[in-house]
Amino acid sequence: MVNLKEKPYYLSEEDIRWVEETIQNMTDEEKTGQLFVNMVTDRDPSALKEVLNRYHVGAIRYHNASKEEIYEQNKVLQENTKIPLLIASNCEAGGNGGVDGGTAIANGAAVAAADDEELAYEVAKIGALESTAIGCNWNFAPIVDLLYNWRNTIVQLRAFNNSPDDTIRYARAFHKGTRTQNIATCCKHFPGDGTEENDQHLLMGINNMTCEEWDETYGKVYKTLIDDGVMTIMAGHIALPAYSKKLCPSMQDKDILPATLAPELINGLLKDKLGFNGLVVTDASHMIGMYAAMPRREQVPGAIAAGCDMYLFFNDMEEDFGYMLEGYRKGIITEDRMNDALHRILGIKAALGLHKRQACGSLVPPRNGISVVGSEEHHRAAVLAADKFVTLVKDTGHYLPVTPDKYKRIKLVFISGEGTVIAGKLTADNSDEIKKNLIRILESKGFEADGETPPQKGKMEAFKSKYDACLVVMNVVGFAQYNTMRIKWANPCDQPWYVSEIPTVFLSLGFTNHLIDVPMAKTYINAYLNSDEAINAAIEKMMGISEFKGRYNENVFCERWDTRI
Repeated sequence: MVNLKEKPYYLSEEDIRWVEETIQNMTDEEKTGQLFVNMVTDRDPSALKEVLNRYHVGAIRYHNASKEEIYEQNKVLQENTKIPLLIASNCEAGGNGGVDGGTAIANGAAVAAADDEELAYEVAKIGALESTAIGCNWNFAPIVDLLYNWRNTIVQLRAFNNSPDDTIRYARAFHKGTRTQNIATCCKHFPGDGTEENDQHLLMGINNMTCEEWDETYGKVYKTLIDDGVMTIMAGHIALPAYSKKLCPSMQDKDILPATLAPELINGLLKDKLGFNGLVVTDASHMIGMYAAMPRREQVPGAIAAGCDMYLFFNDMEEDFGYMLEGYRKGIITEDRMNDALHRILGIKAALGLHKRQACGSLVPPRNGISVVGSEEHHRAAVLAADKFVTLVKDTGHYLPVTPDKYKRIKLVFISGEGTVIAGKLTADNSDEIKKNLIRILESKGFEADGETPPQKGKMEAFKSKYDACLVVMNVVGFAQYNTMRIKWANPCDQPWYVSEIPTVFLSLGFTNHLIDVPMAKTYINAYLNSDEAINAAIEKMMGISEFKGRYNENVFCERWDTRI
């Protein structure tokens, strides 16, 4: 049973009394509802109130919208809930993970490129400022996965790198930045992504490390952060066969389950061996890594029975709520397990003082506070961050600096992705807007930039007489559609036939591993983000206006010799 007097709660007797009395006065339906994190799909006030009154949810997450919309949504929810809600953001790289118009500062890979703990702190602080302004009190970050497999595109940008010691340094700083505001800390995805290339949105992940290897890497990271007092941990749909079999010697391969459904991993490894006393939330339940493990009727209560304390997202609210309530009443979720989960959920709420703020009417922050979202001060911080992390991987062709004096006429080849699936929803690709902005920046620096794709290559001599250099910009990001994201050359004329004709610079605004698809690149730059600040910094460094300061990880060469030439 959880101890609410110890880390990460440190509750007073008065706070514990509120937790106990609240649980004692709950109906079965209210207890069941507290286990769910609902994804808001309808912001109409009547719809929001219906979810609260009918399903009694304990927490919510939402798809990003304007700061005004999100603020109003959260205001309606907190003013009409019986028990204060945990409201989660996903601010891994800054405020952009919680609200449209939020400030992107640096993702995990960018922080590691800058090798700057202060930057990790700044990312978290700004994310916390912007998300708490719109009413959030829980952040699903940082990513503490370790990127051992360069093919992995799920956490390639979101994780820091493949060093447990670096990850501990940055994550500690991130948590300090988060706690500058009244917001619960989290780390993910236990027991650890990054060893393989597969995406848990599409199939169960497998971390095939031995127990000893895991203890020295992921285990070291989690143990350190648990000892530091991280409040919540997100369990991934990732199996850890070596530990499952060690803790359950009779287990066969067919019995192995993802951590979200594996009691030996959540209770035996995380809560008992590592001593985690906080709250465990599942990763999103729409992901096939969880869906395919067992029938939904068993899976929904099975995650709580396995030791997870909150269940991330309904599929169908009525059906999943019914499955959870049925599982509780049938004893799949025992009375002790339900009480333990509820104590952890309400314990986090009490640790944040949400019950006291609700009682005095201050649960919703003042509306004028939303002006901090996307503020000039935060964008200045983004400029300083980009200067630190933009990385020159190689310039073996000695094309740099690229200046208007040397290469005024630029042929721009822009490679876009196909959007990203977030919480089951396909978000539109914004490449057209980014391409326009890129051309604007190039022209403001004195270049002539042609971003049109011709119907055919045409004559080589004509091409060389028209352009002085080529800039290939790769804006390929995303996950939940393919297990490995690669460059898709939608138009044959964009393919890199021109690299031996004119000086060509390759610039990635997303994934760092694109050399696997363009090993012929002689000059390659990683910008990590497609924000205005990152793009501008990359162009200025390409021009020699400022120096490259970022460091690359050996993963960028994709285990090929020709990518280094």
